[in-house]
Amino acid sequence: MDIVRILLAFLLPPLGVFLQVGLGLHFWLNILLTLMGWLPGIVHALWVILKK
Repeated sequence: MDIVRILLAFLLPPLGVFLQVGLGLHFWLNILLTLMGWLPGIVHALWVILKK
């Protein structure tokens, strides 16, 4: 399942974070970072997914 989340983190970073943590702080932060730029959203999504 982590591989699916990582692939989704590259395509749609907020979706990958949502599948990992739900509608929490990290999800909304990731949406904000993705709106500011695609790369910060990806980096944050990968950090959230891989930190567990």
